[in-house]
Amino acid sequence: MKVIIRKNSAEGSLWAAHYIAARINEKAARTNEPFVIGLCTGSTPIETYAELIRMVKAGEVSFRNVISFNMDEYVGLPVEHPESYHSFMHRYLFDHIDEKPENIHILDGNAKDIEAECAAYEKAIVDAGGFDLFLGGVGEDGHIAFNEPFSSLESRTRVVTLTQDTREVNARFFDGDFNKVPKQALTVGVATVLSSKEVVILAFGSKKARALKDAIEGPMSHYCTLSGLQAHPAGTIVCDESSIGEVKVNSYRYFKAVEEAENA
Repeated sequence: MKVIIRKNSAEGSLWAAHYIAARINEKAARTNEPFVIGLCTGSTPIETYAELIRMVKAGEVSFRNVISFNMDEYVGLPVEHPESYHSFMHRYLFDHIDEKPENIHILDGNAKDIEAECAAYEKAIVDAGGFDLFLGGVGEDGHIAFNEPFSSLESRTRVVTLTQDTREVNARFFDGDFNKVPKQALTVGVATVLSSKEVVILAFGSKKARALKDAIEGPMSHYCTLSGLQAHPAGTIVCDESSIGEVKVNSYRYFKAVEEAENA
């Protein structure tokens, strides 16, 4: 596991955007095969998406040969609802880049058969060639996507019931009303994320500090689903000084020294 530490979320977000763009460009230079990416929602990736939009408009990267799969969606929330993840992704990324509409994949939380929707989504990822890179965030309790604590590390795309804590955190997107937050969601599983060739997780702010400590220094456990990244051969956490604050001083120094050595 690599841990990239930046002063604040703005610097961390820029690092992530430029890393993603570099990976897309590297693959485009050696093959005509599409770059397959997993994408996340929430406030954390907004700055990264803004920089990717700037880079696309500046001609520094193109999404014309990118296939994307979003990690989750609420069950029963209309697609046109401003807080659906369909709306979020178009508002903050898809409406501003050159990705082909047919290459955009988001789980359908209004499918007549949500179990079949999950199975089809998992198959579509495999049929696309699997993820080249998965961009994710992490919850305050260490969950990735909607894989709440005690989700199996072998889990795949499925329907889940959201915990009260997660619904309370997300209530800020629903006029602060906990009761407006859907009770269920469709989500890729922990194993779906970890099947990616590379995984990049964004974590900014002091509220993510305990989650990072558990994920980086704690045991690999379904209690903190992000900890599954410990077993990944190319997992990277991009964080800021606030979110890394609870790890041991020597751990902090180690990650900083590794990056300095690689950039020397």
